Amino acid sequence: MPTISPDNGALTVFNMFNTNDFGKQATLLDAMRGIIEHANYPGWRSSTLHAGIGRPCAANYIQWRSPEDLRERYEGENFKHNTVPYFTELTTTVQLLKTEVVTVQSAEGQDVVIGPDEDAFTVIGLLGCEPAEQAELVGLLGRPDEWTRQQAGYRSHSILRSLDGQLVVNYAQWNDRASYERFHSMPETERPLHDQAMRRRAKALLTSHESNTYDVVFSRSLAEASR
Repeated sequence: MPTISPDNGALTVFNMFNTNDFGKQATLLDAMRGIIEHANYPGWRSSTLHAGIGRPCAANYIQWRSPEDLRERYEGENFKHNTVPYFTELTTTVQLLKTEVVTVQSAEGQDVVIGPDEDAFTVIGLLGCEPAEQAELVGLLGRPDEWTRQQAGYRSHSILRSLDGQLVVNYAQWNDRASYERFHSMPETERPLHDQAMRRRAKALLTSHESNTYDVVFSRSLAEASR
């Protein structure tokens, strides 16, 4: 299964698809799974498909060797004339976010593995910012935090920065919805002072904030494709 690490040298791409009903979401997921099952593009490393829980959407977490490999894939005739028009019919918005992993923290210090076998409750947060303030936002969110690690149900969170400087992605894993919602809805007065200060400053840097909850439904890597 794919892992999230700042040391693997991968270009991480989030393909984020929104749609307006769960029927279209199911069709979208089937189509994306078919593409992933046959993926063997130059420079492709892995794809992990997420089904939206909170609203009908999908996310594909893709690892590439380089931006050049990604460009070759998306400039291909089949992708432009067949894949894109089909997805356009099923979705209301599509985002392609080119990022790199900056920091990873996990409850036990273990590798962060993503795949359906992990049975994780996944939250993907998209945090908009000004390019001049991206580094500060990354530093705030990616700072090691023992208090968070000790929260019941917490597994990991990974901070990624978009290459255009306008976004920070928080990819978090929890044991279940209840654990996440307990932490997310915790009153500020019950949080330690350092966490309160971090949240205040991070909020002041944001130009936008969007998040959703996901279930990982399928994953495939280059190693599996080569077997």
